[in-house]
Amino acid sequence: MKEQIGFIGLGIMGRGMVRNLLKAGFTVRVWNRTASRMDELAADGAIPTGSPAEAASHSDFVITCVSDTPDVEAVTLGPRGIIHGARPGSLVIDMSTISPQAAKEIAAKLAAKGVKMLDAPMSGGSEGAAKGTLTIMVGGDADDVSRAMPAFEAMGKKITHMGPTGAGQMTKLVNQILVVGHALAMSEALLFAQAGGLDLAKTVEALGAGAAGSWMWSNRGPQIIRRDWRPGFTIDLQQKDVRLCLQAADQLGLPLALTSMAFNLYRSLQAEGLGGEGNHALIKALERQAGFEVGSPEAIASRR
Repeated sequence: MKEQIGFIGLGIMGRGMVRNLLKAGFTVRVWNRTASRMDELAADGAIPTGSPAEAASHSDFVITCVSDTPDVEAVTLGPRGIIHGARPGSLVIDMSTISPQAAKEIAAKLAAKGVKMLDAPMSGGSEGAAKGTLTIMVGGDADDVSRAMPAFEAMGKKITHMGPTGAGQMTKLVNQILVVGHALAMSEALLFAQAGGLDLAKTVEALGAGAAGSWMWSNRGPQIIRRDWRPGFTIDLQQKDVRLCLQAADQLGLPLALTSMAFNLYRSLQAEGLGGEGNHALIKALERQAGFEVGSPEAIASRR
């Protein structure tokens, strides 16, 4: 018999993840602060609940996928949190991106109640969440990782046990340093290509399979050319992750020059009210400096 799952947080990532768990045959009880999102998933077979504690009380696993460290603390340890409903021996799997230190502290508080925890942040954007192809980085006990593997395999394609509690979150921050670095390099490259008179679509295609290629280049480059800012991952969420990277680097006494630059460029876009756009809209901050927009002539003309 499959483990019973509670799922907390039905945002841009969580909805796709729940649907894949349901497709894999799991019974999934859901909770979300905005109740209408529970209703949407109830049509797919999920069971709405009144609180994280209620979801936990009927579940062997409780997966959390919320925005930031305080949100994880609230749904896990707060007045109606998981800790008040979870049974001893159950397993909390936090798939949010939060502070590695906070992950360790939350795990310790759950352990005092006989509840185990894995920190298992993921990468792959909304596309990966919908398709079940996420990359999942896991911190925690190896036996707990093995126990959770059927659920992970329903949601992801690459699952790696990185080490003890907190190692999953630290690996995700490494991932985010690479993501914003690729986004910044992509933005400069596309500006340079357009200024040099190249066909941008051909440029993206020509370089995608070479040494300079990346997921960001192949998936977000075409969106930029079309001036399509729909988010696979929003600027606001990306900026939160970059902040976590810089905080952890500060604790380690480590300079992160490129990541700091991305942080300040994203902040300038947030000041313009663009935090809900996709993280590839980073290019807009460089376009302001260059004095022109990247994209097809038709797309540029339509925005003037």
